[in-house]
Amino acid sequence: MRRWQIVILLVGVGVIIMSMNLLFRLTPSEERSIVLDAESQRRISQLKRDVEVLESQLKTDKRQHDQLKKLANDVDNSVIHRRPPPSQTTVKKSNHVDIHIPNVKLKPPEKKKTELPVQVKKEGMKVTSVAYPAGDCQFSAEPSGLKSDVRMLDVFDMISFDNVDGGVWKQGFDISYNLERWKDKPLKVFVIPHSHNDPGWLKTFHQYYGAQTRNILNNIVNGLSQDPSRRFIWAEISYFDLWWNEQSDEKKQLVKRLLENGQLEIVTGGWVMNDEANTHYFAMIDQMIEGHEWLKQNLGGVVPRSGWAIDPFGHSPTMAYLLSRMGFDFMLIQRVHYSVKKHLAEMKSLEFRWRQNWDHSSSTDMFCHMMPFYSYDIPHTCGPDPKVCCQFDFKRLPGGGVVCPWKIPPIAITDANVAERADVLLDQYRKKAELFKTNVLLVPLGDDFRYDKEVEVVRQYTHYGRLMSYINSHPELRAKVQFGTLNDYMKAVKEDVGSFSTFPTLSGDFYTYADREDHYWSGYFTTRPFFKLMDRLLESALRSAEILFSLATVASRVDGPSTFPVSELFSLMTSSRRDLGLFQHHDGITGTAKDPVVVDYGNRMLTAINNVRRVMIQSAQFLLAEDRNALQPQDIYLEMDETIPSFDSASIKKTIVLSSEPKRIYLYNSLEHQRIQAVCVVVSTMHAKVTDSSGNAVKCQINPIWLTRQAASANQYELCFIAQIPSFGISTYHVVEDQAASVYTTLATVTTYGTVKPTVEGFTSSHHELLAEISIKNDIISATFGSHQGLVNSVTRTSDGTVNVLNMKFVMYGTRGAKDKSGAYLFLPDGEAQPVDDVPDLVRVIQGSLIQRVTSFLPHVECEASIVNSPGLEAQSVHLRNLVDIRDLINREIAMRIQSSISNTNRVFYTDLNGFQIQRHQTLDKIPLQANVYPMPMMAFIQDRKTRLSLVSRQSLGFASLQLGWMEVILDRRLMQDDSRGLGQGIRDNKVTPLSFWLLVEQSHDEAANAAELRLPTSYPSLLSHLSSQQLLHPVSVLLPHDNAPQLKSTYSGILPLPCDIHLVNLRLLYQSVGSASSPTSALLLHRKGYDCHYPATEFTCSLTSGKISLREMFPLRIESAHDMSLSLLHDRGPVDLTNPLQLAAMELYTYQLKW
Repeated sequence: MRRWQIVILLVGVGVIIMSMNLLFRLTPSEERSIVLDAESQRRISQLKRDVEVLESQLKTDKRQHDQLKKLANDVDNSVIHRRPPPSQTTVKKSNHVDIHIPNVKLKPPEKKKTELPVQVKKEGMKVTSVAYPAGDCQFSAEPSGLKSDVRMLDVFDMISFDNVDGGVWKQGFDISYNLERWKDKPLKVFVIPHSHNDPGWLKTFHQYYGAQTRNILNNIVNGLSQDPSRRFIWAEISYFDLWWNEQSDEKKQLVKRLLENGQLEIVTGGWVMNDEANTHYFAMIDQMIEGHEWLKQNLGGVVPRSGWAIDPFGHSPTMAYLLSRMGFDFMLIQRVHYSVKKHLAEMKSLEFRWRQNWDHSSSTDMFCHMMPFYSYDIPHTCGPDPKVCCQFDFKRLPGGGVVCPWKIPPIAITDANVAERADVLLDQYRKKAELFKTNVLLVPLGDDFRYDKEVEVVRQYTHYGRLMSYINSHPELRAKVQFGTLNDYMKAVKEDVGSFSTFPTLSGDFYTYADREDHYWSGYFTTRPFFKLMDRLLESALRSAEILFSLATVASRVDGPSTFPVSELFSLMTSSRRDLGLFQHHDGITGTAKDPVVVDYGNRMLTAINNVRRVMIQSAQFLLAEDRNALQPQDIYLEMDETIPSFDSASIKKTIVLSSEPKRIYLYNSLEHQRIQAVCVVVSTMHAKVTDSSGNAVKCQINPIWLTRQAASANQYELCFIAQIPSFGISTYHVVEDQAASVYTTLATVTTYGTVKPTVEGFTSSHHELLAEISIKNDIISATFGSHQGLVNSVTRTSDGTVNVLNMKFVMYGTRGAKDKSGAYLFLPDGEAQPVDDVPDLVRVIQGSLIQRVTSFLPHVECEASIVNSPGLEAQSVHLRNLVDIRDLINREIAMRIQSSISNTNRVFYTDLNGFQIQRHQTLDKIPLQANVYPMPMMAFIQDRKTRLSLVSRQSLGFASLQLGWMEVILDRRLMQDDSRGLGQGIRDNKVTPLSFWLLVEQSHDEAANAAELRLPTSYPSLLSHLSSQQLLHPVSVLLPHDNAPQLKSTYSGILPLPCDIHLVNLRLLYQSVGSASSPTSALLLHRKGYDCHYPATEFTCSLTSGKISLREMFPLRIESAHDMSLSLLHDRGPVDLTNPLQLAAMELYTYQLKW
């Protein structure tokens, strides 16, 4: 801690002590009667701890040490925590201190001014060093998640993972029961028919619908209508939408009646049953909103209350949180590691209240049911013995096309055998019931694409109906069995126990999933990374378009009717939302579908990207137009500066042909804060000059563009300049050809090493055959690159001079030679990874005033590392871009490994869950290598007492920290065989994939607190890594005007800046906005992020407000009204008082419905 920080702390402690006396005008005896609440006591305790830390640091300075001891004693003596005599009066003050003083008149405390960040000027642009509010730091510093009855971190410590043969329940144990348990209250069994319909897997979405799903829905609706005791649940709204649009009004009314009387229940109600490992919370929410909005538009009062997730390959607490905030009461999950299931079953804790790690209370608790056995199919759902349960899958009767692998087929239920069959089935039900605490049992009845034949509907409902009639008419069997839905089950459980509060709480995640032996499903965290990246490109483009489209629609209605094509563009947005939602399916973003299905997903996403870009363009030109009424719906005057030629190719930048006539460039920033960062475009000449909208020259750098490794282009150049763009706004810059030398425009120098000697004209260049150590830097950080491969080997922050060793390398994994091999789902390596030790034939260094870049050309990967000399926060990271190409490999997986000097004790590391929260992990020796790989949708970090190393990722990939100080990211996988999980093929359709990361090294300013954090079940990103991630995920959009474009305004900003820790997740125009007479209505989604205060926040363009924002002040356009809604807009919680600011709690998501 520096001397100025010590002085501030000393003064702060002294001020607190004096204010206790001066503020309340107390005598010494009265002063000792103060009793503080828990919050105030905590602050005093924190001050004392700070003093103790300072003592240890300043023992060599006796004068300061004595002063600190005196202050510590003063703190102790100023407040004595004892209750006052009963006769004393309690006055509650607004600062939450209970003051017990007889006959003393109190002077109200003066309001303190909010501490503002210090403004730091850089080249005329304002950046800030952010001061952390104490309350914010209290949230992230205090232990959370510790009160849960079951912590998954502890469970992994306890489980031996020995995979002992459990008998008929191979992965469990023998189960016995005493029939007396149900003497007074019969066992209540709900048999829940369902059909799991993947929106793409072995067939495409539409192929499945035409071949099976249409028939399934037809059969189920007809079957339910024949008997009011029958029940069915349905999850995927994407399929329901296709079917609904084909139905007659009469059939639609029948469906509505079935929903109203509870025979048919919509569960979850999202567009798909989304994956939970690779997905970002933006897309998870968006596909849920799309499904729920469809329900409101088409089915009126249908409100899902239960979540149903039987097939995602592992489960995230983020999904539990989202469902909780959407107003759900119950959720069900299935694919969890078999050892975890066994452990929870032994504790009778398969039903629990799932609590978020960061929850300091119980506000996020979500009642969850975990299915206990291997699969969700019928053989693994009635009880522990699959060969018995299979006998009650009546599709497998002779002629059904499916047989039981245990070779004991089902038999039709008749009067002659119903008693015996009922006893056999009840035996399984009772054994399964022994794993749960309640007297209510849930038994799913279905599988993938079941009930596609009418004969199955008849068989299942008829034979189970006979069994139920027999059991229910024989009280001595002590059971009541009926068809049911999840809602039926949930209500019965609540009636049985009275309150969900009787169930244990559980915190943590359920990764990494294994279904048997050492078959860990960690491969799909990386499988088909090209499309995982494409998903993020679409998410960013969709969000950017949503915001501009909402603002443009509102602006178009301000002065009455407008020519702005709201309906047409809304149709494009709807189809794009649905295409993104479809890819969130657990065989979409996971990369685990057949090749033709992946092609279908890719084409859908490309179409969606092009559609939302059109919406963005038309919205931007409308908002920038000088005369908006002059624009016609068909007018398009702008275009994006890049195109994607096909679903399987990378973006291509358009070349701006320069002349003496200035060319305009419009830059759109979709983020909450002003951005000051480098923007790069492609121009036709190296003689260029950039000016801002006021005509001021802007510093820029010209770099060569390489056509091949050896040759640079003679008519295309990269022009980079520092741009300043308002929050949610557009700025204009001008580029002109300028042959005159300018102090504002610099040409990069090119230095190359290796056996390949490139040719580059017009730039200062040099070539060396032997690779030497390389260094690049800006004012904040520097990086060195090794002389063996030209990869990063250290990063140093200029502020403290600490050298952080970061030896970067690439490694290759093979797959086993035995029967079981790696595939789309499974990662089954043949041992430790082997390093790629090849010496690159070329290392290229580009150096200039704005950007310095080192590119190493290794086999199968081009690794580019850059440092930007910018006033913005991007200057604090090393930017990595790995262009991966493994198309010529066989059964290999390539990974980037960083071996750092950080001592992450016990190999503890952290990855994000869905870009929403952070989960702590620990590499364990008792589980295999593949089990120690976890999903990294957005970021990962390791840390010790002093330093944190964060890797922020633009795409979801698999991550591990296998050794002390290591970070390892699996970049791509090429596998020649199926891994026996149903796909029936390997992964051979690899693409050349650009994978982007930002690497951050941060020094903690509170080592003691940082050490304590290492023992907590969760952590938080720094504010810097939060904002870095947002910039990486949501790059600046560059729009170029056509030659015939009219004059447009130079700037636009439709939303005022938000605090650093508040993220605008989306501003989504709602269905009711479409129509000329409709008032625009938007859903505003906000997320207040939790962050770690131990790391300084500098070079920012935002400040902190302790979670307070004003909706009225946020939007220059007038908001007519706002309503507080559940997260997916299913529930209206009432109007918002626009005259008062909102108070957002850390980590929470909020949805407001705005009417303009």
